Amino acid sequence: MTTVQDPKSITFADVKRAARNIASFAHRTPVLTCETLNEMTGHQLFFKCENFQKTGAFKFRGAINAISNLAPEQRKQGVVTHSSGNHAQALARAASLFEIPSYIVMPSSAPTVKKNAVICYGGKVTECEPNLDARLSTSAQVQQETGATMVPPFNHPDVIAGQGTCTLEFLQQVPHLDLIVAPIGGGGLISGTCVAAKAIARRIKVFAAEPAGADDAFQSKKAGKLIPQRNPQTIADGLLTSMGKLTWPYVRDVVQRVILVSEEEIVTSMKLFLERTKVLIEPSAAVAVAAAIGKDMLKPQSPRNIGVIISGGNVDLDNLPW
Repeated sequence: MTTVQDPKSITFADVKRAARNIASFAHRTPVLTCETLNEMTGHQLFFKCENFQKTGAFKFRGAINAISNLAPEQRKQGVVTHSSGNHAQALARAASLFEIPSYIVMPSSAPTVKKNAVICYGGKVTECEPNLDARLSTSAQVQQETGATMVPPFNHPDVIAGQGTCTLEFLQQVPHLDLIVAPIGGGGLISGTCVAAKAIARRIKVFAAEPAGADDAFQSKKAGKLIPQRNPQTIADGLLTSMGKLTWPYVRDVVQRVILVSEEEIVTSMKLFLERTKVLIEPSAAVAVAAAIGKDMLKPQSPRNIGVIISGGNVDLDNLPW
């Protein structure tokens, strides 16, 4: 199937509206290629570098779109969210551009570099225990105390539509893609990718890349029902979250395959990408690279034009995985 059987699904019109909303705020990120990786795979690989986006990740797109769509009275009260890092930074930065307060609940296990960035952008950080229940309850408490509007990391139509602008741009830059690979955690990026890709060219396949140690999308796709994440263990800290009710239908109905990659493949791909392109990416982005150059893509077939979304580049330089 290539359509989402869900009444709450996001439309391509939502993505195009988001593109207009973010045009004066977000970067139009570059697309890079690498001859070595092309030769390794036998395919033409195109890397959409959201690590060069504001706050260092695609998350800025959804955050700025969500705030753009708030009523002026809502903006005055500020915004609140829970996030382990990239969405936290994105929402804090987006809020600062509108000169409104942002209240960010972060698990105590979140990387220090990401906490510091949130504070630098003006976000008011509240720490919580590193589990979903604590994140939800703490952010609900902060919301009640402040009157701020909740902007969740992925399970929100304006956030999904904002993330879809990445693929809208990508296909303007490289119209002849046959396949797009994007990492999946909560599913906001992959959902927006599905909406934009299938609206522009229904022939384009969408693959999701996921750590084997946090495989709720793979398990859910296999079972045909939403299976929550259980005790995720992966270096890809941006992909620890379970999918939501808005994002799961896109994985169920549109994503053709979910490709699992090992921790070793994530680290190897992160290092290989740095060595060959001279660009540093975070482990979550390396998951998509690992899927694109991995054994599943190397099976005999005709060469394809494969787009890979490099989701972010926020790395703790004092704790590189190698």
